[in-house]
Amino acid sequence: MGRRALLTSGAAGAAAALAGCTSDGDRGGPRKPSAAERAAAAEAALRARSVATSRDLLLRYDAVIEGHPALAARLAPLRASVAAHVKALGEGGAAPAPGPTASTPPSAAAASSSASPAAASPSGSPASVRVPSDPAAALQDLAAAVRGTADTHTAALLTAPPEYARLLASVAASGAAHAYLLTEGARG
Repeated sequence: MGRRALLTSGAAGAAAALAGCTSDGDRGGPRKPSAAERAAAAEAALRARSVATSRDLLLRYDAVIEGHPALAARLAPLRASVAAHVKALGEGGAAPAPGPTASTPPSAAAASSSASPAAASPSGSPASVRVPSDPAAALQDLAAAVRGTADTHTAALLTAPPEYARLLASVAASGAAHAYLLTEGARG
């Protein structure tokens, strides 16, 4: 069994245990989860959503690189940062789901996509993300996705425990810098 599968099954088992499926000996009914169990379950769910959000962004980077290999050198450092975010957001909780590895960029040999500028919701592979055929439009779409991801992480700060909130704030700030580099920073 691979490490990811082991982590995923362990996280699933922990989530099931936190669901409060044991019985209460005093009343004979299901026992209500304690405040600590509810907090742990809420944090695990938040981590899973945060990882999924950043993983979707990583897939968008992969799709743009596949669709526009000439942008690969420019996007590689930003993509690597997002891959590190996926890993950091999942540490101590939800493991990233199987799929393209965060450290392996997609093949740069893929043909350019001629899909419309409207981006599809990522569903597990760079090929599932539509990328505009114009490189400038592809960068604009990617920057919009980066801003959306940063906004999602910022909104999650309201319910995050303190330590995880600091991480989310850092990831959101990084996303704002990435959006700038993808748009305004390229003009200078």
